[in-house]
Amino acid sequence: MDNRIVINEVGPRDGFQNVDEFIDTRVKLAIIDGLVAAGLQRIQITSFVSPKAVPQMRDAQEVARSCLARYPGVSFYALVPNLKGAEIAESCGISEVSYVASVSESHNLANVKRSVTQSIEELGTILARHPKLKVILDVATAFGCPVEGEISDDQVSRYIDKAAGVGVTRFTLCDTVGVANPRLVRERVGRLIRDYPDFEFRVHIHDTRNMGMVNTLTAVECGVRDVEVAIGGLGGCPFAQGASGNTSTEDFVYMANAMGYETGIDFDKLLATAKYAQAHINGNFSGHQIMITRDCKVQ
Repeated sequence: MDNRIVINEVGPRDGFQNVDEFIDTRVKLAIIDGLVAAGLQRIQITSFVSPKAVPQMRDAQEVARSCLARYPGVSFYALVPNLKGAEIAESCGISEVSYVASVSESHNLANVKRSVTQSIEELGTILARHPKLKVILDVATAFGCPVEGEISDDQVSRYIDKAAGVGVTRFTLCDTVGVANPRLVRERVGRLIRDYPDFEFRVHIHDTRNMGMVNTLTAVECGVRDVEVAIGGLGGCPFAQGASGNTSTEDFVYMANAMGYETGIDFDKLLATAKYAQAHINGNFSGHQIMITRDCKVQ
């Protein structure tokens, strides 16, 4: 089996958007600089959403253009909630975007004010009008829903089939509120890889119940080779107030490197960047490695 794991860093989007106090653009760019210096080659840098809805992302275009100019060889991608967001992303030079739609009808209505069918239809429109954009569908509530509870294998398969019908072949399976467990991840991810061998799957696991690391590792052991994690474990979920959010990048990289997986990431530089972020952002940092006392600076 391939021993390489592709680390997709989502802190500058998924982590930052959960911070109430606006993070100075220079600080955001300094953190991204540190991530690149540590070896991260795939970074979700922002979200093209309405500044009224997410004020933290009001500098999205500035961040995107700056990153693309500074590091032309790095794969920077962004989240888009709709067609307008995709248009703005492409105009800024972004060539890859994530688009979110839930398996759960109730969660999708609460999250984006649309039915699942409407979300998938709009995604089809994005693919048709922006054929040069590389699009990955973030499958929210892939392992459970805070409103509807359990999500079945059949629900997920019907959702994948519906998305495939508009041309989607790349999916991120998201444990939106951190309700997954290793057995569920093993069975669900294993089934999807078996049933859809031509599709690409990655995982985005929240650490709400302290199972982010083990669930992400379980997905890797099933054959997933792309994982999304966030610097410092920064992030959160509006449906689990006070709970930790994303699986920590430095925690996962430390484990993966120690186990002999190839990540291409310099752990010391990554940890230095996490500590810089912690010193400059008033957010909920839940990573464990970041708590180690040592003098670190961004390289």
